[in-house]
Amino acid sequence: MLEEVERWLSTRSWSVTDRPLHKILAAKRARGQSVSVVLPALNEEETVGDIVAVIRHDLMQQVPLVDEIVVVDSGSTDRTSAVAAAAGARVVHRDDILPRIPAVPGKGEVLWRSLLVTRGDIVCFIDADLKEFSSDFVSGIVGPLLTDPDIDLVKAMYDRPLGDESNALASGGAAGQGGRVTELMARPLLNMHWPRLAGFVQPLGGEYAARRSLLEQLPFPVGYGVELGMLVDSLHLVGLDALAQVDVGVRKHRHQDGQALGRMAAAIYRTAQLRMARGHLIRPSLTQFERGPDGFEPRTYSVDTEERPPMAEIEEYASRKVA
Repeated sequence: MLEEVERWLSTRSWSVTDRPLHKILAAKRARGQSVSVVLPALNEEETVGDIVAVIRHDLMQQVPLVDEIVVVDSGSTDRTSAVAAAAGARVVHRDDILPRIPAVPGKGEVLWRSLLVTRGDIVCFIDADLKEFSSDFVSGIVGPLLTDPDIDLVKAMYDRPLGDESNALASGGAAGQGGRVTELMARPLLNMHWPRLAGFVQPLGGEYAARRSLLEQLPFPVGYGVELGMLVDSLHLVGLDALAQVDVGVRKHRHQDGQALGRMAAAIYRTAQLRMARGHLIRPSLTQFERGPDGFEPRTYSVDTEERPPMAEIEEYASRKVA
């Protein structure tokens, strides 16, 4: 491993227990910083309410760490919005944010637009499909940003069991083997092309926090490539020592099937390819196969190729900052 990565792991990788909550709160008061939590959500009625409720109880009512919780609904057809609002979140619909720019499907699109409807100096992103959620996910990744002014972005790291942990262990040890796209696509790409980022345990994880001053300068891939793109672009913009990670335990969530993971991997590769050469793919699409009544049938999907510009370049965002 690169000596720089080894040094980074010893100085920029922490546990949630390294920063007790009272120290984080003291730093927040001293620096006068505000914290927004954003949950991008699409058909997550089963989990989004519990996540919002835990954050509100632990980090707003018990202690004043979080200043606002915003759920950005990207077109749910279930009760996601109603459940989130009932739990105490402010719910905003993706298409109502910056309507002059037509929205496209994708997680990165939602995260990018969320900058326009939040106010926090620190923005914390949490996926809305987490089960058995702990507020340590928020306090753990926000903590270094409040206590250390040299840190600009913090990612959560955790174990990711593939299915039920107890069943996985009983069936031969699949525990901790979630994150298949990370291991098969993102980690090889980072090690080969951006080896300084090789120390990130969960480079594609959806739980991370960053200073608004950084986020507003970054382009946002509209789809699943947003996390990898954000890491690579942040490395070039602020340097490795401004990036960090915190161990928050175990992450349990809904797993996607193999074909969905294939489409995710293609989008991530496209994001990496753009950053390697800023060139163009000959064929920005992916063909997969499903067995039908007459044998295997091809299904072709377009790969996310669009990116949103840094939010600082958007007129409405600049006008809001002046106001």
